Amino acid sequence: MARSTVKVILLLALSAAAHAGGPQLDEDQPIQLDARSSDFDYKTSSLVFRAVHIAQGRLSIEADDATANGLDFKSSVWRFSGNVRITVPDGTLQSEQAVITFADNQVSVAEITGTPASFEQKHQNGVARGRAMHIEYRPVAGTLRLSGDAWLSDGSNDISGSTLVYDLSGQRVVANPDDQGDQRVRLTIQPKKRQKPEPTPEAKPNP
Repeated sequence: MARSTVKVILLLALSAAAHAGGPQLDEDQPIQLDARSSDFDYKTSSLVFRAVHIAQGRLSIEADDATANGLDFKSSVWRFSGNVRITVPDGTLQSEQAVITFADNQVSVAEITGTPASFEQKHQNGVARGRAMHIEYRPVAGTLRLSGDAWLSDGSNDISGSTLVYDLSGQRVVANPDDQGDQRVRLTIQPKKRQKPEPTPEAKPNP
């Protein structure tokens, strides 16, 4: 099968659930931080937080621990660990660790890792789920890049490969063959169950 053909098939496989619009973030909202405790690590010149929760509109990040190179959200890097949970409109991402870069007072990119890291997104026809060893989330582009034993499912169709890119707004997945290396892309389509016809009532004999 030609590589270009593989990409077209995978685009069509999960696009059936797509609808106009998609998750929109509240970039103009203030960023709020809440933590059980905070400290300054003089060895690394970084801020340390315990049981931290950061929110901006409908986007939120929470974890057991976090370190940051500063509180200036115009340009700062945060490292989260332990029960990391990122909530976005209509979806969540969960992992063991995450590195999140803030730029211009909003999340620029979030790189989460786990064994595996996972996400799910609700849509009008159900729930899309995915997992991988590494997930890169870019809010402005509205994309998730899953790499390392990546797997995606819309509840009916499953796709697995080395690297998959999921479009949150369009609710579709792209598996570029150039990103797969030696690993093949696998697509599983569940057949639709046929409804059994209702039995016709038996005709009664005339008296």
